[in-house]
Amino acid sequence: MTTKFDGLSDLDYEALANLRYRIRKFRQFSIKAAERLGLSPQQHQALLAIRGLGVGGQMSIASLAERLFIPVDAGLELARSLEAQGSVVIEVKARRKPVARLTEEAQGLLRQLTSAHLHEIREMAPELTLALRVLQDHRRMEMAAWMQ
Repeated sequence: MTTKFDGLSDLDYEALANLRYRIRKFRQFSIKAAERLGLSPQQHQALLAIRGLGVGGQMSIASLAERLFIPVDAGLELARSLEAQGSVVIEVKARRKPVARLTEEAQGLLRQLTSAHLHEIREMAPELTLALRVLQDHRRMEMAAWMQ
């Protein structure tokens, strides 16, 4: 039911709340999985960004910071914490930006985490898809009604 105050229906609120719940549920799974392997959630995200979005298992610190939506100095601090754990090696070549490269140990941790995450997301996919479809279909119905 649409209220005269905001133009949004109860279905809009319900669908968005349901989607946000599903996202939080996955995030909680992700946090616990990373912590079981001795990583903070941000460290896990950094390793995944380097492996998944970097080139050849490495990424500049500036690019890492950009991908994680953090300042470059925070990206360098994060990379240093990973280096202290033995998960990355920070390389600085002449006149080049510092680059974080994954170690074999990090590759192993990331394989475990990624496998678990893919399993979980595949289990959750029907619920996530349904939540998104409700939002999308409701929007289409609004557009169709507006066009008539």
